[in-house]
Amino acid sequence: MSVRTTSPTSVPYVEYVEYVEDLSPGRGTLPPRAWYASSDVVSLSLDGSWRFRLSATADAEDDSFAEEGYDSGDWAEVTVPGHWVLQGDGDFGAPIYTNHLYPFPVDPPRVPTENPTGDHLRFFDLPDDWPASSHPDAVLRFDGVESCARVWLNGTDIGEFKGSRLPHEFAVGHLLKPAGNVLAVRVHQWSAGSYLEDQDQWWLPGIFRDVTLLHRPAGSALDFFVHASYDHREGTGTLRVDSEVDGRVVVPGLDIDTKTGQAVVVPVRPWTAETPHLYDGTLVTDGERVPLRIGFRTVALEDGLIKVNGRAILFRGVNRHEWHPEHGRALDLETMREDVLLMKRHNVNAVRTSHYPPHPAFLDLCDEYGLWVVDECDLETHGFTEQAWRDNPVDDDRWTPALLDRAARMVERDKNHPSVVVWSLGNEAGTGRGLTAMAEWIRGRDGSRLLHYEGDRNCRDTDVYSRMYADHAEVERIGRGLDGGPRKRRRLPLILCEYGHAMGNGPGGLADYQRIFEEYDRIQGGFIWEWIDHGVKDERYGFAYGGDFGEELHDGNFVCDGLLFPDRTPSPGLLEYKKAIEPVRIKGDGIGTGVGIDVGGTVRVTNTYDFADLSALAFEWSYDVDGEAVEAGALNVPALAPGESADVKLPEPPADARGAETRWTVRAALAEDSAWGAKGHLVAWAQLPLAGRPLVGIAAGERPVRDGRGGIKLGPAVFASRTGELTTVGGIDVVGPKLDVWRAPTDNDMGAAWQSDVRYGVLWRKLGLHRMRHRLDAVELADDALIVRTRVAPAASEVGLRTVYRWTSDGTRLRLTVSVAPEGDWNVPLPRLGVRLGLTAGDRVRWHGGGPGEGYPDTDSASMLGRWESTVDELQTPYVRPQENGARAAVRWAEIGTGPGLRALRVEGEPEFWFTARRWTSEQLDAADHLTDLTDLTPGDTVWVNLDHGQQGIGSQSCGPGVLPRYQLWARPAQFSFVFSEIDG
Repeated sequence: MSVRTTSPTSVPYVEYVEYVEDLSPGRGTLPPRAWYASSDVVSLSLDGSWRFRLSATADAEDDSFAEEGYDSGDWAEVTVPGHWVLQGDGDFGAPIYTNHLYPFPVDPPRVPTENPTGDHLRFFDLPDDWPASSHPDAVLRFDGVESCARVWLNGTDIGEFKGSRLPHEFAVGHLLKPAGNVLAVRVHQWSAGSYLEDQDQWWLPGIFRDVTLLHRPAGSALDFFVHASYDHREGTGTLRVDSEVDGRVVVPGLDIDTKTGQAVVVPVRPWTAETPHLYDGTLVTDGERVPLRIGFRTVALEDGLIKVNGRAILFRGVNRHEWHPEHGRALDLETMREDVLLMKRHNVNAVRTSHYPPHPAFLDLCDEYGLWVVDECDLETHGFTEQAWRDNPVDDDRWTPALLDRAARMVERDKNHPSVVVWSLGNEAGTGRGLTAMAEWIRGRDGSRLLHYEGDRNCRDTDVYSRMYADHAEVERIGRGLDGGPRKRRRLPLILCEYGHAMGNGPGGLADYQRIFEEYDRIQGGFIWEWIDHGVKDERYGFAYGGDFGEELHDGNFVCDGLLFPDRTPSPGLLEYKKAIEPVRIKGDGIGTGVGIDVGGTVRVTNTYDFADLSALAFEWSYDVDGEAVEAGALNVPALAPGESADVKLPEPPADARGAETRWTVRAALAEDSAWGAKGHLVAWAQLPLAGRPLVGIAAGERPVRDGRGGIKLGPAVFASRTGELTTVGGIDVVGPKLDVWRAPTDNDMGAAWQSDVRYGVLWRKLGLHRMRHRLDAVELADDALIVRTRVAPAASEVGLRTVYRWTSDGTRLRLTVSVAPEGDWNVPLPRLGVRLGLTAGDRVRWHGGGPGEGYPDTDSASMLGRWESTVDELQTPYVRPQENGARAAVRWAEIGTGPGLRALRVEGEPEFWFTARRWTSEQLDAADHLTDLTDLTPGDTVWVNLDHGQQGIGSQSCGPGVLPRYQLWARPAQFSFVFSEIDG
């Protein structure tokens, strides 16, 4: 233990166990090696229930707990793998979430005295099949411990280590006993290693990956490196397996039986993310038979492009943190498989393992199912931005051994995975000599992959130009070669390692990005931030986020920025991304527009896969009349090669649909079951209009009259005499409607505090759009209309919206025409423009428009036009932090009522409109911090309905760029109409 004094006259005190603040990566561990399983290696999982004791500081307890015979009878228990702060019902501390701030004083390598320390004990006997005499190479392996651990076995101190998301092994054969073994592990939450692990995620101490005891027999392989390249010109693969222990390599499917270290060239089927062909082989040494899964592929930087097997690839990727709402970063195999299957089913082809190597089983799944992987080192020092990167470890030679250790443990562990095509040095760690040293070491060890690091803007150490959250205009400039910068960078491909920040409602503009990616060869795609919301399951809130555990510093719900909700339900953002990146493009006549095909015309089908042809897909057309398919059939599309297009003839329309809105819908789906999806799984689709929607048409034949009871009667409706407000339509009670411009701001509306760009959500609230006042100027009874004149404006401002409601009726239907004229200097766009009304009864909705999910101006690519049905509750999107959600786009008509066969209010729009219905007001939604704030509201009878002529787009400004100009809703003169009628459900 180290003893320090606070001053020459102070009393010495024991402050820290020395290794906690030591800059070295550890002591006593074996050299890093490939991660593999072998039937000849006897293994014992030490996962399960461990005895546990938590201390407030690193030195609160002595080491006697590691001695044999120690009585731990009063200790608690925790599950390993696991994080102790997610166990014990709060008795073991709580999670901490920060985006980049260190939750302790920045004084490297020092950490606080308040350093939660978990002592773990595991008692075990060796299994019956364990060899009678333990070989000295028996190994104890830890796959992940945060953030620093010291280990004892049977009372012997065997070492300590840092590097939370990396494996560490100890030779322990000489210490094992047949029975009564005691494994003691002391885990510290904070250590010098914490300065290298400042990723945007929860700080979660514990042994969170597997702990395994392995008996490696004499003559085992120890470590090996599978080199399997592919020559796309000759169609041959070159296999060479280098092994620390000499042996043979046998691949029956290729008739290979050769010595280790010897290269063999044979015809092969290559591995790609789209065609992940693996050959089963075996590495045979004197003591072991190691199964190999070999994928032949070659990664190269050629002609300024990332090429695999001679072809440039386009990353349709996601950033993936490991996350489970109950277990944190402790994931089981089936959860990892679920992630991979969801990615494949949503057209994702690549993963950046932000910001650390994942559990190795995840990479096995990427090999098997097919995903490009950017494997990222466990390195981030983002918090040093607060001091302009002063004292940053990556530019301090004293830290370089720790950086090199992390690079080596990643590369050696994962080097045999064909899915790994790029090594990433880390994330948001500034620049410095340490990163250069890492790059040089990796290139010296493995020249078969490219190097990535976004912070290396001049590409001194990297092979790709990488950016985060560059806006559409900048990306296009880079695609056109107008980005400037060093000559080397201008000759490199661009990837957006992070874009499309998926926080809350959004991200918007994905289809616009994808169009740019596909137009410019130099731009090779990107990775959405990120895969899953890191919400912690919590009975108080449903899912908790930053600040919900009383953290001193936190970044709120910034940790909930995924395409999946915490329970792995796909968000609308994931569905939008699936549509934006679909690998088949289907367009109508007038190629490039996707609209306006002639009757009996053609569609152009283009294969945008990088390697696969279209033989796995079946195409189908349907002919839709007023949102319903009246006939469908197969569409004969050839098995186009990547990049090829074909014009395919559509049939003559099968029905006479004069006076109706008609369109073709063309779908591409799996023709047969695949490894990741069932037959019929939808991969791509397009809708191509034929005849447009006819006008609703309503003659203004009725005259408004006062009914003598304080009301005004017009056709089927009654209005309040004094205010002109609608009160009933037929037998349906109505509140409103009134002009409405407010929406509960989304995370993307509010933007990020550090952004210099205009954040409209902040300006909306400052202007007072959430508290608009409605002034009644006149209620006029004309010969054929009821006219209500108003002015809608916020307090303390001169801006306003002069609004006229004109009501007419043909006796059975009621038409509202709203005219809006802005007054004053509107220097911000509106959140929405439409009317809001309340219905005192209603739980089911039917509509013809976009669906089945929500859509906004820049997030409606995935909205398929058709007839849909839902409950009001099912219309809501359960964002972890409540915000504007649930709008259905391009709605022609909607009906809301109390169920089948009962009365409903039907609303038809001219033009189409956005439809939203919920059981709470926008103001209540705005005030909520968690979903439980809404579900705990006193139930009311009113369903609040928004009928919107316009909506502001969504954008990605919670971290990225804001709403593109064409999706902004500026205050301009507008006129729109709705027709209301009562119908039988």
